[in-house]
Amino acid sequence: MLDLFSESSISKFFDSIYRILRKFNPELTEVWCEPLEIDFFREFDQKEIKKFASYFAFLTLKKGNYMYYIVIDKLLFIIQSLKYLQLDISFLSTLLDYKGFEALVKLILNESNYYTLKNYRFSDKSNFQSKTKQSNYEIDVVGIDQKMLLIIDCKQWKRKDSYGAMNKAANLQLRRALALKKNPEIFSEMLRELVGINKLQNLKPPFLLVPLMVTLENNWININEKSIPIVSIHRFNSFLQELDDNLSHFKVVKINKIPVQKQLS
Repeated sequence: MLDLFSESSISKFFDSIYRILRKFNPELTEVWCEPLEIDFFREFDQKEIKKFASYFAFLTLKKGNYMYYIVIDKLLFIIQSLKYLQLDISFLSTLLDYKGFEALVKLILNESNYYTLKNYRFSDKSNFQSKTKQSNYEIDVVGIDQKMLLIIDCKQWKRKDSYGAMNKAANLQLRRALALKKNPEIFSEMLRELVGINKLQNLKPPFLLVPLMVTLENNWININEKSIPIVSIHRFNSFLQELDDNLSHFKVVKINKIPVQKQLS
């Protein structure tokens, strides 16, 4: 059925979905609407709508209150719409609140075959806290690909945000990575949560932790004073593809060993 539509028609379909999503609260990552609210579907019957929706992972039909609704997954829509809408991902990301933005960063990592965690919390049990005066931490998104771990802080900041604020936030992200290194038991447990107990046994040190920030918009600063990368969501996928080549330019926290009992238990 999809072959019956031109690329321009599909673009119009994505545009109609986008205009629907703009009307809803950014806190929602799943939006329900009646089929006739979507201009593209106004001349479709229910069978045709169901068939058309089956071609797109971000669309499902669900029954509620004695009628069928179109259910739109915002995150999947953003990923799939990049091919059809003349909008960059930073603009599409404005459809989301900060929690949705974190989920989008996690999804992009998953699409690049990273294992991921979101909102990972831990307590510093080492003497590092006597230096930092901080005992509790939260990392927005953690991603691992083999020995590389990305320790990500997600910020929906604007271009106008000051260098001082962005520099400070990036330095705090470095502190989170250092706190993980100072707590090998916690780091080992995080690895277990990331990849699962079976794959954990295949992971061998050293591990390379790369603290970074992912922001909503392009920024005039791409790396801070301590070599922490600050990457816009628009460039994030390219950053992942080029990370191996550019790693020497970034601050890396190296962990040479983890507790043996945690690897094998």
